[in-house]
Amino acid sequence: MKERVIKGDACVREGAVWLCKAEPRFAAVMQVLPPLPLRLKPEGFAELLSAIVSQQVSVASANAIWGKLQAEGMTSAQAVSEVDEAALRDLGLSRQKARYAVALASAGIDYDALREMPGTQAIKTLTAVPGIGAWTAEIYTMFSLGRADVFAPGDLALQEAAKVIFELPERPKEKDLRVMATQWTPWRSVAARIMWAYYKHHKQREGIR
Repeated sequence: MKERVIKGDACVREGAVWLCKAEPRFAAVMQVLPPLPLRLKPEGFAELLSAIVSQQVSVASANAIWGKLQAEGMTSAQAVSEVDEAALRDLGLSRQKARYAVALASAGIDYDALREMPGTQAIKTLTAVPGIGAWTAEIYTMFSLGRADVFAPGDLALQEAAKVIFELPERPKEKDLRVMATQWTPWRSVAARIMWAYYKHHKQREGIR
């Protein structure tokens, strides 16, 4: 059976309705949330390179570095493969990220084939590349490939949202949240959207207090 792909807002709404029927706490949470965002992103090399650039730096720093890469045409696998790491460091990448960028360019990922793979296989293919961890691979599979049943249990915001929504004594660890999320199949990526949206709502409410 081919995995469900989220292609529009109607798919997100369908998933949310299913989740609210399956889990009363999601139904309660949805009462205070605006319509869930689609959040689909582009596919391909540039999206993964952008994720690498954004690792462990501020949004402003990531945007500045990405702007330099774009200005120099360094956002395609071919362009990156034609320069050395020093040239990438000159554009603002750290030594480690320059190495990751070159590794991604030389990985030979078939992005069209990736689109047709089962989600678990796509994640395995991506995490085989240095610099692409589980979180990056799961987010790419969720939003660039649009898979409906992918989750990112290592995400701190999802962990914190789980703690609040399910009234847990502490933030669940990644392995525990991964097990917990199996209950939300086949709409785990919509569950993630609900939880991210509620995390944002909860933080804004805390700010008012």
